[in-house]
Amino acid sequence: MRLTEFWRRMYEQFGEVYAESFAQDHVMSGLGGRTVRQALDAGWEAKDVWRVVCQDRGVPARLR
Repeated sequence: MRLTEFWRRMYEQFGEVYAESFAQDHVMSGLGGRTVRQALDAGWEAKDVWRVVCQDRGVPARLR
C-alpha cells in the first residue's frame, strides 16, 4: 500500500482533521507504543500501520 492510499483511507474513514490529529497524538500498543506518524517515520509499512489502526478503531472488515 502506498502512503497516498493509506492517507486516502484514513481521511475517508475518520475525516481529514480527526485523521491528522489521531495520527499525531494517539499512541497504540500495536505499533510498539508509537503514533501512526512515528511508526511511518520509523519505517513501518503503510499496510501494516493501516491494519493496526483498523484493529484499534474497530474499522469494519469491508472497509479494511
